[in-house]
Amino acid sequence: MSRRTLAASVAALVIAPLLGACGGDSDAATGTGGSRGTEKVGGVNIGPDQNRVRGKRDAEIAALVPAAIRERGTLKLGQSADASPPLGFYATDDKTRIGSEIDLATLVADTLGLKLDNEEVSWENLFVGLDSGKFDAVFSNVTVTEERKEKYDFATYRLDNIAFETKKGDDWTIDAPEDVAGRTVAVSSGTNQEKILVDWSKQNEKAGRKPVTIKYFQKDTDYYLALQSGRIDAYLGPSPSAAYHVATAGQSRIAGTLSGAGDGLQGKIAATTKKGSGLVDAYAAALNQVIEDGSYARVLKRWGLSGEAVPKSEINPPGLPKI
Repeated sequence: MSRRTLAASVAALVIAPLLGACGGDSDAATGTGGSRGTEKVGGVNIGPDQNRVRGKRDAEIAALVPAAIRERGTLKLGQSADASPPLGFYATDDKTRIGSEIDLATLVADTLGLKLDNEEVSWENLFVGLDSGKFDAVFSNVTVTEERKEKYDFATYRLDNIAFETKKGDDWTIDAPEDVAGRTVAVSSGTNQEKILVDWSKQNEKAGRKPVTIKYFQKDTDYYLALQSGRIDAYLGPSPSAAYHVATAGQSRIAGTLSGAGDGLQGKIAATTKKGSGLVDAYAAALNQVIEDGSYARVLKRWGLSGEAVPKSEINPPGLPKI
């Protein structure tokens, strides 16, 4: 499968006419047309001409960057090569990397007065790159965990949430285990959301309620076809992916969101750097600057992720506990 095919994998789930949902910037307006290099699906621009929200250099914050990196003038960034709309994927030209993660990284680099030097690698090589010094930062949907904090420093920039997706028109709201009792819910095997759903089902049985019937499929398209045909009542997956599918396919809705860390802890996504690199303070300061000036909110809005905004960037907050 080509990178272009992967990039448009979720956007291609057009089982019915698309419906615009995201907005806020000129390149995210509702429509399927656009200027040259702009291609929109359900109002989301997946073309190479992104018209990104840009930041402005802040001299005081830029001074927090270690001298060697300031002199080099670039921020060496690692991102996962996987196609995961709207976080990171390839535009329709099969070479331009787009998505919320690179948009936020661009804002940070702009604020630090650095040019972004971005490279996409496999997930495990993100951390190899940090360890070796190949990357100064990773902006790639990395969740803060207590185990990772032993080797890396974190500056948070988004909530780590999961979401229940149901058919459009349903009035079902999901906030607690009892809301899915007796329902059929699909989830990906081996994920944290599966662990949470299994736990909710056990809580229902313990309370004398019906358990959840859990279904598994091989591909995202299979989940969504099952949802539209009524074979499942809901699909539990990463909140960003669910929001993107709702925006681009226009056939479903978000029935509820919860922390990807489960009960008792709000999971958080963070810019990641090697512990002791001297960069985490600069990242947090830059993120807090773009949060304050509103450019951060504009980026999240254009990708349908406003519900995952953080009020401020935190350095090394409590993370998911060790297993």
